[in-house]
Amino acid sequence: MKVFNKIVDLQNELFYARKEGKSIGLVPTMGALHEGHASLVERSVKDNDITVVSVFLNPTQFNDKGDLDRYPRTLDDDCKLIEKCGADYVFAPSVKEMYPSEDKRHFEFPPVSTVMEGARRPGHFNGVCQVVSRLFYIARPNCAYFGEKDWQQIAVIKQLVKYIGSDVKIIECPIIRESDGLAKSSRNTLLTADERAIAPAIFKSLSASVEYAMSHSISETRDKVVKEINAVEGLDVEYFEIVDGNTLQNVSDWNSSDYIVGCITVNCGKTPIRLIDHIKYKEHKI
Repeated sequence: MKVFNKIVDLQNELFYARKEGKSIGLVPTMGALHEGHASLVERSVKDNDITVVSVFLNPTQFNDKGDLDRYPRTLDDDCKLIEKCGADYVFAPSVKEMYPSEDKRHFEFPPVSTVMEGARRPGHFNGVCQVVSRLFYIARPNCAYFGEKDWQQIAVIKQLVKYIGSDVKIIECPIIRESDGLAKSSRNTLLTADERAIAPAIFKSLSASVEYAMSHSISETRDKVVKEINAVEGLDVEYFEIVDGNTLQNVSDWNSSDYIVGCITVNCGKTPIRLIDHIKYKEHKI
């Protein structure tokens, strides 16, 4: 496995791979990798001749500098995990390499980029689109792999692909969870032992709500989940929205869509760590 820090070096390497007709898979990450990321890398290795994993903590998608400062940085360990998964290249550029000048491009794809995370983290999805579009330009992958934990992000990236006219195929990969149900996340490493102990209550409540929803309204289901999670000391629901899985707009009843998803963000602990998760109530996609 080779590690590149410069765009031109990675592009030169991929030029020859592409010339030989090899398929290229890209796994964009911000580092602090875990088993969830590993599943994306392994899927790309299985699907493609060449796999590139980017490790870049993108500052333009953080609207809270404190959140950026707290984000774990573990490049050496990340590279070991990536190599173990069978990837060919790691791309770990500096901020100056990725952004030699200010990126003034502005991406907005309402309604998918303006609700939920988009409404509460101004500029977040614009920053995501800035870096992902750059990575697509640099690597020119056939396929790019993203985890379903960041479910709304995938919807935004699909809109980005259409907007920039890219032919990259977006591959959605299932959430990888801890044995107690907590979604694997780089932010989990920031939880104290006490916070980690209460965090699984989020998915426990989401899971139980699926059966509850069969005999209750959307508003009743939403209220039940929020009440249960907020009853756990140290957890505070920032939002829980039950939406159409294609438009990301709130639904009024269970018959209004064939694809309905509950999306939640919970603040955990005194110095809140934002934990994101979702549950699918109906899964038919159009």
